[in-house]
Amino acid sequence: MKYSLCVGAYKGKDVVYHLEKIKEHGFHGLEYYNWGDLDLKYIAKVQERIGVGIIATCTSFFNLVDPSQREKYIAGLKDTIEACKILGTKAIITQTGNVIKGVDRETQLQAMVETLKHCAPLCEEAGVTLEVEPLNGLVDHQGHFLQRSDEAVAIIDQVDSPNVKLVFDVYHQQITEGNVIRNATNYMDRISHYHIADNPGRTQPGTGELNYVNILKAIKATNYDGFVGLECGYTKDTDEALDEFKQTILKEVELAHV
Repeated sequence: MKYSLCVGAYKGKDVVYHLEKIKEHGFHGLEYYNWGDLDLKYIAKVQERIGVGIIATCTSFFNLVDPSQREKYIAGLKDTIEACKILGTKAIITQTGNVIKGVDRETQLQAMVETLKHCAPLCEEAGVTLEVEPLNGLVDHQGHFLQRSDEAVAIIDQVDSPNVKLVFDVYHQQITEGNVIRNATNYMDRISHYHIADNPGRTQPGTGELNYVNILKAIKATNYDGFVGLECGYTKDTDEALDEFKQTILKEVELAHV
C-alpha cells in the first residue's frame, strides 16, 4: 500500500513544502483538492524534481443529483481531466451534492447514475479514475446525498466502468455505519482509494476509537496496492505525529504477512 498526505497537513505551508515533507517522511503522494489554485506547469516541474507528486485532486463543481446541473458538472470534469494530464494525477475525487428537498431519493440516485455514465468514457479515455466519496451527515456534512457504502457500491455497479469507483473514508463510514473492516474489504474491488482519520475529532490515527493496525492489516490482506490518504488534523506537531504514526501503526502493518 502507498500512503499520501492531504493539503493542510502543514498549516499555512504551500504545495511545494508539502511535497518536500512527503518525500522526507517516505510517503508517496499529496492530495491537493483545488487544482485551480495552482500554476500547473510549475508544479509539474517541482514534482519531477522532488520525486513525488499530486496523486488526487477534486472536480471543480460538485453536484451529481440534480440533472439540471449535469452539463456544468461534465464541463468541470473535463477541465479537471486536462489539469490532471499536466500534473500526472490519476484520481479525481467527487462528492455528490446535498439532497434536493421535495424530490424522491430514487429519482436523485438515478440522476447521479446517469451523470456518472456520461463521465465514464471521458475518464476511461484519459486514464483517470473518478472517485465518488460518501460523507457522513451526522457530524460534518449534514444533508449530503450519498452517505452509506452499500448505496455507493450499488451506484458504482450501475455505472459499470473501471474508471468510476469509490473513496472509502474510514472516518466518515465509522460515523455513518460502523462495520468498517467488513465494508472496507468486502467492497475493495469497487474502491480506488482510502481515507483515514480517527474518530472522534478527525485527527491522526491512534488518537481515537478506531484500531488502525487491524483496519490497515485487513486492507493489506486483500492485496490492495493503491493509496491510503491521511485526511486528518493533527493533535501535535505534524512531523512528530507522522513519526508516531509510522512507528506505532505502519510498522506493525508492514510486518503483517499477506
